[in-house]
Amino acid sequence: MANDVKDLGSESLAGQPCPMCNTKNLTLAEAQSEIPFFGKIFVFSMHCSNCHYHKADVEAAEQKEPCKFTFEVDGKDDLSVRVVRSSEGIIKIPHVGSMEPGVNAEGFVSNIEGVILKFKKQIELLRDSAEEEEDRKKAKNMLKKLQNVLWGSEKLKMSIEDPTGNSAIISDKAVRSKI
Repeated sequence: MANDVKDLGSESLAGQPCPMCNTKNLTLAEAQSEIPFFGKIFVFSMHCSNCHYHKADVEAAEQKEPCKFTFEVDGKDDLSVRVVRSSEGIIKIPHVGSMEPGVNAEGFVSNIEGVILKFKKQIELLRDSAEEEEDRKKAKNMLKKLQNVLWGSEKLKMSIEDPTGNSAIISDKAVRSKI
């Protein structure tokens, strides 16, 4: 994790039964961190070394109110802004797409650049599997836009909504509101 995240310790438990392949190759892990302006968080994860099943989530130590954070990326410096997403958080980039909660949703701590790269990866998969030329063209245009944002030559709005309050965009420029 980045230097602005203070590691408060971690624990792991190996040799647990995997819910997918039923072997005892699952490792459960819990880590505690302190993120400036957000507070103490717990990162929970499980990973199977046999079938590579993986699940992770992020929870705030304190009860939080449902919230929405909106942020405008308007230069390369904004790419390093910290993003905390719980498995309940919805990340939206207008005219590009959204990262929705669901059965396989995972929580994570990243930055704006990491979130954009996650979107790029999903759009590349859609582009490569699209049957219609128009769909491939739309995907290519979205990828071009995201690449321009990464180069610092185009602006981008991003929001994250979380009914549990366990997600945030950590920046003075981020606008927090209720949902």
